Amino acid sequence: MKINVPFGSIWLDADNQGLTTVSFVELNDHQTNQFTEQAAKELTEYFSGKRTTFSVPLSIKTGTTFQKKVWDALYLIPYGETRSYLDIAHAVDSPKAVRAIGQANSKNPIPIIIPCHRVIGKNGKLTGYLGSSEQDGLSIKKFLLQVENKF
Repeated sequence: MKINVPFGSIWLDADNQGLTTVSFVELNDHQTNQFTEQAAKELTEYFSGKRTTFSVPLSIKTGTTFQKKVWDALYLIPYGETRSYLDIAHAVDSPKAVRAIGQANSKNPIPIIIPCHRVIGKNGKLTGYLGSSEQDGLSIKKFLLQVENKF
């Protein structure tokens, strides 16, 4: 399912248990169901400033055990707050795995809802987003933080 958001379009996919994907690039093979419909509604509310948490069920079938621990830690970062990569490394009991945290963030299958955009450098600066330090990724990250009145 494609939805329009303030910075362009995103695509949603789900299985019979929950939302599986939020993608910033077009998904050729995706389905529309109750979970994509719910996610579309919640994301629209988020972008309009009416929602600070998401309740759509998630169904994550990808990722290593470590990546899933990181995504679980990201999910716990409250709206309007940020954490450093080092903070997340400590949260998953891997204090020396700062770079691995960045890699896990880049593989996050459900960005925005699993808020990897809330992870910044320990110096307070924005770092890569969507697996890239390219301007598009960083501008989306900055926009998402601005939605949450954080940056």
